Amino acid sequence: MTGPTDSTDESPERTLDTEGSDAPDADGAEADLSKRKHTALREGVILVTIALVLYYIMLTFVARPYLIPSESMEPTLHGCSGCVGDRIMVDKITYDFSSPQPGDVIVFKGPPSWNLTYKSIRSGNTAVRWVQNALSFVGFVPPDENDLVKRVIAVGGQIVECRTNTGLTVDGKRLHEPYLNFVTMNVDPTNPYAACLGNEFGPVKVPDGRLWVMGDNRTHSADSRAHCANTPTDAQRAFLCTGDPTAGTVPIDNVIGKARFIAWPPSRWGLVRSVNPQTTS
Repeated sequence: MTGPTDSTDESPERTLDTEGSDAPDADGAEADLSKRKHTALREGVILVTIALVLYYIMLTFVARPYLIPSESMEPTLHGCSGCVGDRIMVDKITYDFSSPQPGDVIVFKGPPSWNLTYKSIRSGNTAVRWVQNALSFVGFVPPDENDLVKRVIAVGGQIVECRTNTGLTVDGKRLHEPYLNFVTMNVDPTNPYAACLGNEFGPVKVPDGRLWVMGDNRTHSADSRAHCANTPTDAQRAFLCTGDPTAGTVPIDNVIGKARFIAWPPSRWGLVRSVNPQTTS
């Protein structure tokens, strides 16, 4: 008698316990869903923040893209009117451990004598300009400065000059410049003018801590030749750059980094190679 009675009494309790554990609690499920959404949102914000911080670190200390706006470095870098300007990635680390060398293609902040025609890239609207400056501070907008790209020809202590009968020389040795393209420059290589691709200049002894830079598109480049001071006597002889050399040279401290590769357009992807011209031909 006892066995059947116990079995009958316990059965409904087991059934209730089973139904209670399987039945969803509406309030609990909603709270759990809300918790998962908040967790996902929080994780998303953290990931975006980390990505932005890493991007800022990369732009500020590692590498940064630059647009080539002019034709002064063609055909190495494109920036001509009517074509897609190259976007290059500039390595900002290398020169923390070494100095620019002849043949390097560098991006640098223009010294004062190079900035006479520079026009601000900031908006005339005060509010917009404030936003641009704020974004520039964190690396997402280019700085409002005259950033230029040229090739290093000579470094501190070297003497650079050009004469029709010798061509471009450094320390008396003629340079070998395979990156020059006479078709791009629209120059007949047999013409005496081709020796200097412009006026004769020098000799200029590059001061220590400074660089003599020139564009690969030599006849369309306002480079060190265009900014150096001249003595009246040599100017009358059509010689340039025999006065104050610091007006045409670039302080190493102004160098932002080394051009490493062309990132855009895809058809021109590739490395920007350093070619030391101080190899006698």
